Amino acid sequence: MAKLGITVMRRLAEREVQAGGGRVRRPAGSSQVDIAYLRTHPGSSIPVVVIPGGPGLASALPYRALRRDRTARDLDLVMMEHRGVGLSRFDTTGRPLDRSAVTITAAVDDLAAVLDDAGIERAVIYGSSYGTYLAQVFGVRHPGRVAGMVLDSSIHTVLDDLALTRAYRRALLVDGSDETATAIRALTESGEVSPVSLTHAVTAVYQMAGPQALQRLVAARARGRGKLLWRQIAGLGDSEVDGTNPMIMEPDLVSGISYGELGYAHDPDGLPLDPVEPFAAHSDEEFIGEPVSLPQELPHFEWPTAVITCDRDLITPPPIGARIAALIPDAVLVPLTETGHSALDSHRGAALAITRAVRDGACDELRARAEELSTLPRQGSLHAMSTAIRVGVAVGSHLPF
Repeated sequence: MAKLGITVMRRLAEREVQAGGGRVRRPAGSSQVDIAYLRTHPGSSIPVVVIPGGPGLASALPYRALRRDRTARDLDLVMMEHRGVGLSRFDTTGRPLDRSAVTITAAVDDLAAVLDDAGIERAVIYGSSYGTYLAQVFGVRHPGRVAGMVLDSSIHTVLDDLALTRAYRRALLVDGSDETATAIRALTESGEVSPVSLTHAVTAVYQMAGPQALQRLVAARARGRGKLLWRQIAGLGDSEVDGTNPMIMEPDLVSGISYGELGYAHDPDGLPLDPVEPFAAHSDEEFIGEPVSLPQELPHFEWPTAVITCDRDLITPPPIGARIAALIPDAVLVPLTETGHSALDSHRGAALAITRAVRDGACDELRARAEELSTLPRQGSLHAMSTAIRVGVAVGSHLPF
């Protein structure tokens, strides 16, 4: 992206902070960083801290629509720009942060400092995807700051999650005798598509457009059709792994978290739909392990917790959320249907309704509301893309190229 374009995006992000938020200075190795944060409607209710996925996903620009959503006006939303990303990418001398200063523990303690700076004693902590890991570690390190928690498309303990995700994907989409599984095996054996492109395309279409669209696409690709559409859809996953989209998705400086602490690239098995495969070629970090043992810590959580699972989630599939809900005392499992990874991004109406229930002390009522919540109007950054993919598959799967 041209330097001018980056400058414009940075100015837009700065305006988001100026509209509501601030900065708090934090140590970052041998230097310091001003962590930017954003806030809407201070004092209207118990604040809700929203932690997006990633690592590497910004908060300022990608979630402007969330902060402006008229259905969220009764929510005092707080979002932090993760260290090493967007407005928190550079130290106070203007240099990019050293990767060694970008850790899970530092990011979690940044969040506590943000709450201090904003004058917030306790908040509901909403985490999405990687954000659920930060939310849980925040609960371990700063339990007195947690009024409630929403874990959306959760991470539990990453190496176990990866093994479970492999098994889940393959049982669902590779090992059966249906047309989808037959086509995926044919594509794998033919070598017509790379393992990475297969993983990107299958997960994107299944999650955002559903199993029927996936069946149509892989069947067409196995017959030699839809090559251009396949490349376009598979390319959607590249920015999360091998590139930097300034002020939106910046995976480079958080690589110590992705690979060193969480092990996203650890030990690929070379079989179809391996969740590690897309990351394996981009890691030069030694895997050192997670900073805490969440399975040991979760039974000590004493606040209301809602655990959202999404039935089309191939990244953090529903069994992971079920494990987490079973460990947290009195946690409520909220299964959403026809929803892909991250309700925050694909079904914002349901995400906000669940958040509101936790904030208002009505977490237990969510047990009986999952079906109703699933039918709420769909919004979110991925909703428009889902529609585009469905239309694209309907048309492109018939084209001879």
